[in-house]
Amino acid sequence: MKRGIKKKSRESKRERGLMTEKVITLDDIDPVVILGPNNRLLEQIQGYYPKVRLIARGGEIKCVGEAEEVSLFAEKMAELIDYYRHYNRLDESDLERLILDADHMRIASEGEFEDALVFGTSGKPVRARTVNQLLLVKEYRANDLIITEGPAGTGKTYTSIALAVRALKNHEVKKIVLTRPAVEAGERLGFLPGDMRDKLDPYLQPLYDALNDMIPFRKLEQWLADGTVQIAPLAFMRGRTLESCIVILDEAQNATVSQLKMFLTRMGVNSKFILTGDTTQIDLPRRGESGLLQAIRLLEGIEGISVIRFDERDIVRHRLVKQIVRAYDAEEKNRDRDNNDIKEK
Repeated sequence: MKRGIKKKSRESKRERGLMTEKVITLDDIDPVVILGPNNRLLEQIQGYYPKVRLIARGGEIKCVGEAEEVSLFAEKMAELIDYYRHYNRLDESDLERLILDADHMRIASEGEFEDALVFGTSGKPVRARTVNQLLLVKEYRANDLIITEGPAGTGKTYTSIALAVRALKNHEVKKIVLTRPAVEAGERLGFLPGDMRDKLDPYLQPLYDALNDMIPFRKLEQWLADGTVQIAPLAFMRGRTLESCIVILDEAQNATVSQLKMFLTRMGVNSKFILTGDTTQIDLPRRGESGLLQAIRLLEGIEGISVIRFDERDIVRHRLVKQIVRAYDAEEKNRDRDNNDIKEK
């Protein structure tokens, strides 16, 4: 029996055909942690088990339904409480990911998320938190080029930078190079004040933010000054050979075909390249110009290259981000369907 749950079976007292009643008692756990404020988490759980009727009173959850459904629900509750005891957290985004993704729950229960990649400047460990983040960590060990594609908020860039910082601290590489294509999302760099550095720094700020989370301020300033950590727009990569380093190309969906070919051919000895991008957020004039789309098509399956597709289950930002991604995806699918209907006519 899972620690933290005490089950009282009343099957012998209340059986109506295949109906079963069980009471799950939460021992030594604040019920609000599992049930949520005003039972909000419990209502979310109920949505995943529509055949089980749930009634919460204090530290008890009474569940009534078909024997098999009730048994599955009780097992899942045991796993959720073990997850909470292990990671000291359980929110709506965790709940959805853990219930829907059996692989994530299995990996969490086996402790494969345990090892911290780095410890942040606040002392908080930075770990892989989803299945595809963990896959990125594993594929990094086995491949020299990794392409990650998926929606915003899935931790593609943050996990990649954590891997780079760890490698630098472990003296596996001599430097980190972070780059982005200088394509504006509805803005023009030319209208920003200052010189080129002043214009580009705000655009590259997400990369600085991640580094500031993982490297003490003075050390980061030193590494930026001596070139151990380099942050530059993609155009500045031309003509370079990047050896003994980790190079991360962020927002790779906005690199043109020629830019991405140029970038990939910069790879030198003892280097690892990681590309991160979201093919639903291409800011180029024409979608077909995106080098990321072509790179995935041409390079997937080549030994030493790994392509990882993140999805909404990996979103670790605010819980509403997942709903926003779903809404936009649905709109895009409807638009594609309407366009196909027009073509057929």
